[in-house]
Amino acid sequence: MDTGDTAFILVSAGLVMFMTPGLALFYGGMVRAKNVLATLMHSMFALGLMSVLWVLIGYTLAFGPDKGGLIGGLDYLGFSGVGFEPNPDLAATIPHSLFATFQMMFAVITPALISGAFAERMKFSGYALFTGLWLILVYAPVAHWVWAPGGWIRELGALDFAGGTVVHINAGIAALVAAVVVGKRKGFGKEAFVPHNLPLTILGTGILWMGWFGFNAGSALGANGLAASAFLATNLGAAGGALGWALVDARKERKSTTLGVASGAVAGLVAITPGAGFVGPLPAIAIGLIGGVVCAYAVSLKFRWGYDDSLDVVGVHFVGGLTGALLTGIFADTAINEAGFDGLFYGGGLDLLGKQVIAIAVTIAFSFIVTYGILKLVQATVGLRVSEDEEFGGVDLGQHAESAYQFAEGSGGLSISEGSTAHSHAPSGAAIRVTQGGEA
Repeated sequence: MDTGDTAFILVSAGLVMFMTPGLALFYGGMVRAKNVLATLMHSMFALGLMSVLWVLIGYTLAFGPDKGGLIGGLDYLGFSGVGFEPNPDLAATIPHSLFATFQMMFAVITPALISGAFAERMKFSGYALFTGLWLILVYAPVAHWVWAPGGWIRELGALDFAGGTVVHINAGIAALVAAVVVGKRKGFGKEAFVPHNLPLTILGTGILWMGWFGFNAGSALGANGLAASAFLATNLGAAGGALGWALVDARKERKSTTLGVASGAVAGLVAITPGAGFVGPLPAIAIGLIGGVVCAYAVSLKFRWGYDDSLDVVGVHFVGGLTGALLTGIFADTAINEAGFDGLFYGGGLDLLGKQVIAIAVTIAFSFIVTYGILKLVQATVGLRVSEDEEFGGVDLGQHAESAYQFAEGSGGLSISEGSTAHSHAPSGAAIRVTQGGEA
């Protein structure tokens, strides 16, 4: 066991854990004031529920001894046999328990990402049951395929350094299914749902950006040159994404927006994740820039195609993960990581790109089908959607009996003056309905 590697992964696991509260703030600032606590709760509750389920059964299904390339065995049920000594098949220089804990933090944030698609309208009991089942039935098998020794996608040779397929494509396609099954918010496409607190979203973006260093650099599983390379690529991907989205905003709206830059940074982080440990600095910038531009255009598809993805999970995480996974097949370079393969740009031909496409296609199909089944089961049991009265009055009060902001008694809060503007990823020309009390 290497103490330097152990210290580095301890810190990295903490950074990845910190991403989930960061996601809560990122999402929370973009919803209306009456729904902010319910949105924060999605991420914070996931931190508790997913951690427990990961120890009980999730980890062994994802990283237990391989069973036919499809799932892990039950050897590590309840963390049995997950001790202080390294497991050479998984991480040779750190305690097995630390590797399992590091992977736990990925398992926490991935289901929480999906919540942005159905924000402002899902029952809390439905959310809890859905995410618990999704971790076990969708996340754990895909994680085994891609990362565990013997997993069929790993054996195929497709590359996913830190979660482009396992986390972002997987959660992104599940978000699309959830948005369609749960249904649209009342007024979607007719009213602009204006973010109530963009500084909160910017704070969340900063936390996510910082935490992503643990997410990607930590996936080197050691304090080494590969971790340093992944750290640099992560920062450059985020930077490229922020610039790319800002350029699109400037072209479309003739001004760049704070929400656009924040969304672009996250899109760049998503795009660089699968290739962070396989590409150099210049390709990292290119991947981030392309990811920011592509995702900036992708978020508008929900208005064209009619699905209500509240916080652009599909446009940012699914499209960003898809973009990054494909670009990894183009820009991967064995000079950066000899454990990978050369992509098209570095003389590897179309072989790696073809494997990336197979991994992406199977993950999309599997996640789509199983997620749909889980949602229909939840809908038939505890239910998915809040009542119309709860949606109108706010999910915070309806589901949690709390309010995020207490103003002077009887004041009802601040109003949006007629003629004010706010960027909300809303369709051009959408009306802002202002009511007494300040809700738009």
